[in-house]
Amino acid sequence: MDWRALLHQASQGLLDLVFPPHCILCQAAGAWLCDTCLEQFPRLGQEVCQRCGIPLSGASLCRSCAQGPLEIEGVRSAVLLEGGARRAVHQLKYAGHSALAVPLARLMAQCWYAAPLPVDVWAAVPLHVARQRERGYNQSYLLGREFARLVGLPAMSGTLRRVRATRAQVGLNAAERRVNMQGAFAYCPSHDGQGVQGQRVLLIDDVCTTAATLEACAIVLKEAGAIGVWGFTLARAAPASDL
Repeated sequence: MDWRALLHQASQGLLDLVFPPHCILCQAAGAWLCDTCLEQFPRLGQEVCQRCGIPLSGASLCRSCAQGPLEIEGVRSAVLLEGGARRAVHQLKYAGHSALAVPLARLMAQCWYAAPLPVDVWAAVPLHVARQRERGYNQSYLLGREFARLVGLPAMSGTLRRVRATRAQVGLNAAERRVNMQGAFAYCPSHDGQGVQGQRVLLIDDVCTTAATLEACAIVLKEAGAIGVWGFTLARAAPASDL
């Protein structure tokens, strides 16, 4: 975590003391996201595409995943990006409500305990340095850090970096998103030379729409020696989503 993220976290804690939190959805006092509202988030069940995680019934793979292989083993999400879940994600990403990562990560952990994935370490999907400087933090890292603490998953050795600034994915279709993500990421081993060889990595992100970002990360990690890569996101959006 860089100094900007530390400063943001410290300032958020100070604001919570001066202005006690109220639920962003119902305004109930005591928390930025109350348990009652969290319980109303639309959970994703087991009837999903076994590769990309999109809601699906009557088949194991959706039409897109059945047409060709992917580098990522699969993607799972805790909730659908609808209603209160959509509003919470928007506040986390765009309104500076970094404290929402804690209750939202708890929701991810509940989903994980119901159906854990075979992984060894975790990593967050990175933001480009310019985007992170503008936002003050990487929401995917905040979700992943708290989630990993709750489930006891160690962090990946080395660093996954976004080395190319990409267009915003909003408004792009699946093919355009894949092209947009090509060459956007790179893996850097740790200073002691440890890498991801022989490891199964869990990629954490806030929202999955077409899995193009997760797939681009998986390609880079497998080129670095990872033997498996899974994606786990807070929310699953419809392909036409604007987040």
